[in-house]
Amino acid sequence: MFDRLRARFGAGTDEPTVGLFVDGPNVFREEFDVDLDDLRTAAEELGRVGVLRLYLDEHATPGLIQAAEARGFEVIVTSGDVDVKLAVDATALIGEGAIDRLAIASRDTDFKPVLEHAGRIGVETIAIAPGSYGRSDALRNAADDAVTLGE
Repeated sequence: MFDRLRARFGAGTDEPTVGLFVDGPNVFREEFDVDLDDLRTAAEELGRVGVLRLYLDEHATPGLIQAAEARGFEVIVTSGDVDVKLAVDATALIGEGAIDRLAIASRDTDFKPVLEHAGRIGVETIAIAPGSYGRSDALRNAADDAVTLGE
């Protein structure tokens, strides 16, 4: 299984494989001017993108889902808690060794344990904030690096 994952994600190259997990309900809010292309670019600047996921709740508009898919995001819509689904998926992926860098776009401190766990097992971590107003000091401090969109 790991050989198949490594081949899919390009293991063996010098460029690190990045997994970007986007907390849609906390990033795509009226007070933030976040663009899907900006998120994708932020991930691409961190390395070769192996995973590009946008997590949304059942209230997501079809337009957002369609726009995300058109830009290469895997869209995960859940009727339950978006935070739990994102955290479980990110933790599972880092446990498989499929990514070298974990980037979480959110302003929610609920993801601090995921970043800490990834760091403990040697995965680089990046906290991406939707803007300076949406920056979480807890996430910034738990991550190896931090990016604020729009700066």
